[in-house]
Amino acid sequence: MKINFQEILEELKSVLKGKTFDALLPPLLFVVINAIWGLVPAVIGALSLGLILGLNRLVRKQPWQYALSGLLGVGLAAGLALLTQNASSYFIPAMISSGVFVVGALITNLIGKPLAAWASHLTRGWPLAWFWRKDVKPAYRDVTWFWALFFAFRLAIQIFLFSEGDAGTLGWVNTLLGWPVTIAVLVISYIYGIWRLRRLGGPGVEEFEAGKEPPWQGQTRGF
Repeated sequence: MKINFQEILEELKSVLKGKTFDALLPPLLFVVINAIWGLVPAVIGALSLGLILGLNRLVRKQPWQYALSGLLGVGLAAGLALLTQNASSYFIPAMISSGVFVVGALITNLIGKPLAAWASHLTRGWPLAWFWRKDVKPAYRDVTWFWALFFAFRLAIQIFLFSEGDAGTLGWVNTLLGWPVTIAVLVISYIYGIWRLRRLGGPGVEEFEAGKEPPWQGQTRGF
């Protein structure tokens, strides 16, 4: 299968929508400041940057939900670090997030409603009935198993570093295994997903919505 990297880039942009740096920068700043000046300045720095990023979104008239969720995330992480007086606690929400994804991926696959399908439905608005077809769902099931393995691996590393109390290493590893590696996971998921859908031979979303009969062209773009 020929890989269209421009198509993949455009698909990633539609999913990420500029949220990457908002998630990356506060934890990085926290790690750097904590290593130099200590916990309290690190908390103040991360909160200040989170507030600035949130206000920037509002000024640019971007959805306020992104700004609020980003600020709440930084606030929760910083609050835990202050409450426990342990810089490593800043990354507890990230560990919880990894655990939730693992559990979510396992449960949704076991009940036959893959997490990857729900994620695609929420971001693209495609009809759920299409995702549950026998000639479509296996692709999303496979990708969901892949996600479960990735998040389980990330959670295991996070728990180990947290137990060691190494906030610096935990911060850098958590950042690396955050959006940078997540983007790679999404790219692999997209490439595999499109290939798998074509192998399954089901209808594309537009063909399904139009009620077309086989033979189908299948899903040519978007997963």
